[in-house]
Amino acid sequence: MRFDCVIIGGGIVGLATATILSKRQPGASILVIEKDQELATHQTGRNSGVIHSGIYYKPGSYKARYAREGNASMVEFCREHGIKHEICGKIIVATEDAELPRLENLYQRGLQNSLAVSRLIPEQVREIEPHVTCLAAVKVSSAGIVSYRAVANTYADLIRANSGTIQTGVRVLKVHNGSDAPTLETTRGEIEARVVVNCAGLFSDRVARSAGTNPKAKIVPFRGEYFELIPEKRHLVKGLVYPVPNPEFPFLGVHFTRMIDGTVHAGPNAVLAFKREGYHKTDFSVRDTWETLTYPGFWKLARKHMDEGWMEMRRSLSKSLFVRSLQRLISEVRSADLVPCKAGVRAQALLPDGKLVDDFLILRERNTIHVCNAPSPAATASLEIGKAIAEQVPELQTRVTISVPS
Repeated sequence: MRFDCVIIGGGIVGLATATILSKRQPGASILVIEKDQELATHQTGRNSGVIHSGIYYKPGSYKARYAREGNASMVEFCREHGIKHEICGKIIVATEDAELPRLENLYQRGLQNSLAVSRLIPEQVREIEPHVTCLAAVKVSSAGIVSYRAVANTYADLIRANSGTIQTGVRVLKVHNGSDAPTLETTRGEIEARVVVNCAGLFSDRVARSAGTNPKAKIVPFRGEYFELIPEKRHLVKGLVYPVPNPEFPFLGVHFTRMIDGTVHAGPNAVLAFKREGYHKTDFSVRDTWETLTYPGFWKLARKHMDEGWMEMRRSLSKSLFVRSLQRLISEVRSADLVPCKAGVRAQALLPDGKLVDDFLILRERNTIHVCNAPSPAATASLEIGKAIAEQVPELQTRVTISVPS
């Protein structure tokens, strides 16, 4: 089989890229291959469904820019295609005096990122979220909610309508990046392409290395564990309620998210997964675990965040500790109000020195483009990431790095 462009990975980033390419280059033959039998089953189908604003990200970074622009393009896309969504806004609340300076820093960052942000006093917070107790808060007006599975399925429909091809149940074994054109060894035979775009998510680093590209980082999987409020208690949360994150810790802390279907999720608790697709505590892969535990970067990260990591593990094993974290935001929540719901796994790129790659990482070498770090807010920014990749496709002889870790 021969195609002008083959995209590895049927998640939201791969599908968005194919959507943009099929629209910009209508005569090109484009193939999306996905190893599972269904599309968007991993990070896309298991995330919180938040249309992010970009308030957390370093001004000038790709995450900040693509989240802000992606927020607008995602809302426009949903309106154009009739996808149910809601711009409900987000409040980030401080519950302790020590959090107030960090909250102010977030407010200033929101201004630097050209976002509609406002400071709130407790009385104003209660008008938005009557059950939240706090000392102060910041509201981000542009945040919203959507089903990214629905968005991904719409991308797929558009790809097919533009004569693109999508094949599921096809696993890539190796990418041969030759001087003329890459060749993919797959479970369904060889595929030749003028360009290969690697959007393999949790396996993106392995695909890149098989093609001869060194991403300088390794994917370390972190499982995000969630609970769901029982129907009788959903009234406790009207929209999106987040704590002030610890800037030294790479995760945002447990929070409340009203989903587009009306359910309310609480979490995530972030713990190391012992399998790249390890959605359950008992999931285990010898290869994945060995790669993580023998990687120097992991141990450097673990030492740096030992206290926070220990708390995350304890909270994973103790529902009462999980509930206690949630009660800092809404004191009325009780253990009986929460039932477990599906977990997700974040594909986080980690450098050998123990630093997380904190921006999107997209590399190009010869005729291959590799998306080697695209965690949240990649779903929000999927169209913007797709545009950035599409701009690289016409010229394939010069190595270009869109984003590199510092």
